[in-house]
Amino acid sequence: MFKKVIAFALAAVALVACTSKQKIEETEGPKVLVLYYSQTGATKTVAEEIQKQLAADIEAIEVTEPYDGDFNQTIERCQKEMAEGVTPELTPLKSNIDEYDIVFLGYPVWFGTYAQPIATLVKTLSFEGKKVVPFCTFGSGGLNVSSANLKAALPKAEILDGYGVRNARIAAVAEEVTRFLIERGYKEGEIEALPAFMEQHPVSEEEAAIFNAACADYPYPIGTPVQVAVRTTSASTDYLFTAESQNPTGETTSASVCVSVSNEEGAKPEFTWVER
Repeated sequence: MFKKVIAFALAAVALVACTSKQKIEETEGPKVLVLYYSQTGATKTVAEEIQKQLAADIEAIEVTEPYDGDFNQTIERCQKEMAEGVTPELTPLKSNIDEYDIVFLGYPVWFGTYAQPIATLVKTLSFEGKKVVPFCTFGSGGLNVSSANLKAALPKAEILDGYGVRNARIAAVAEEVTRFLIERGYKEGEIEALPAFMEQHPVSEEEAAIFNAACADYPYPIGTPVQVAVRTTSASTDYLFTAESQNPTGETTSASVCVSVSNEEGAKPEFTWVER
């Protein structure tokens, strides 16, 4: 009789343990990997911030023949590869993509889209059934184009809204990544809801001066501001300009240029991104 009681108790404990394990598994969140390529360290900074805030796994994408030259040498090599239709060889990943539900995929923007090592990656991995969150660093912009290119290259994956930041604004990454992760539901927290931009209106002299001050150090032509929409938050006043310029054939083209001015006294206008 005593043996039967012990056996019953052990079976009950095993059942409780099994049930508890099942409940834990059911309440665990998705498994997340931060996978990134970084040449200068800017994208690495963003990747490590995402990894820290989500307590995710992280891995850097490595090229067997690194792009270790200066800016001009990198540009020349990239142009040559693109002209020849080749992409760089990568060292094998240590991470097994199949084990993850969400992959944050990071890269610098080269020639308006994801860097060449990512082109190799998406040729060799389909990311089938995975949620892919792009994040990128850039000189002026490229998040939207590179995200669209990822959608085309990875039709079996779900490409979600991404995050991008100018290299010149890398100091803003921690705050911006926090907002991005909370807004998209990847972590809990409270943030100020940003208001919508007001309707666009013709640019005033004062607004043109703000645009010019923000874009003065940008080394490439960005156009002349003709229209602008404004919004005010607790931290800044943001301007969404429409800038016009002429292409080599003489046609007028337009671009959206975002400029932010912090509410802190003496703050200078910051050019945050451009979308052509």
